Amino acid sequence: MKMNQSGTTTFILLGFGNGLDMRIPLFILFLAIYVLSVVGNLLVVLLIVVDRHLHTPMYFFLLNLSCLETCYISTILPRMLASFLTGDRSISIKGCITQFYFFGFCAATECCLLAMMSYDRYLAICKPLHYTFLMNSRLCLQLVFTSWMSGLLTDSIITYFLLELTFCGPNVIDDFFCDVYPMANLSCSNAYSVKLSTFIVGMMATGPPFLLTLSSYVCILLTVLQIKSKIAQQKAFSTCSSHLIVVTLFYGSIFLVYVVPETKTLTKLHKTFSLFYTVLTPTLNPLIYSLRNREVKEALFRSAWKFSNRVS
Repeated sequence: MKMNQSGTTTFILLGFGNGLDMRIPLFILFLAIYVLSVVGNLLVVLLIVVDRHLHTPMYFFLLNLSCLETCYISTILPRMLASFLTGDRSISIKGCITQFYFFGFCAATECCLLAMMSYDRYLAICKPLHYTFLMNSRLCLQLVFTSWMSGLLTDSIITYFLLELTFCGPNVIDDFFCDVYPMANLSCSNAYSVKLSTFIVGMMATGPPFLLTLSSYVCILLTVLQIKSKIAQQKAFSTCSSHLIVVTLFYGSIFLVYVVPETKTLTKLHKTFSLFYTVLTPTLNPLIYSLRNREVKEALFRSAWKFSNRVS
């Protein structure tokens, strides 16, 4: 990373408030969110690993999603919680870029993984007779591997250009974590390359996966409409609508931050949009995708019953 003679080595993350009266309530709020998200995702991982009834393609994708969400939210909230407790809002430039690298890797991977999960549901509902043949273990591994590698490639490109920047002037970031645009705006060198790469790669990382996800759910809804049972239709619509709300919040907020050209209005709302894809979706995904499922509930009851029998 280039460093100039001024020796700027740290950024200041303003977060959500400077006063002591706000730090404690915010610490309690985000600690509760963090614990809820991590416990929920790890519970899903544990259930899928130990219960053989959940060893299916759908839950294999959910296992990866829950592992990803745990890592995802852990790149942001622990640092923010420490800031609330200590009042220290400084972070080294290298630490800031490192935080962005892991955050960006997880975000880009999730974009692709959500699309793969929607494709899995499309095959299961719209092509039920061919599902077992099409969604075999080899294809599952290939889709998951593609998701993780696409996230790695996407974020590595942006981080490469970010590392070329020089920081020598203002060092205050009006955000709660290290993101590419706020860092690029503080650079005293030309940030055109990193902004252009972020736009292009961001478009590629969010556009096709979102279109695949949307088209998959449209096909699913059209198939559901052909079901004669009204109860089954309502259940399917409820599930699909919940999934669509979560993925729309996730893709939409990322699209607004990284793809839509910067304006004063969007810059002011950047922090709000960031909350959707850094905090909200990792917390909601275990509930929406897993813990509402009948099979997961049954696995939870079976595991609790086995545990209680062993204890007694």
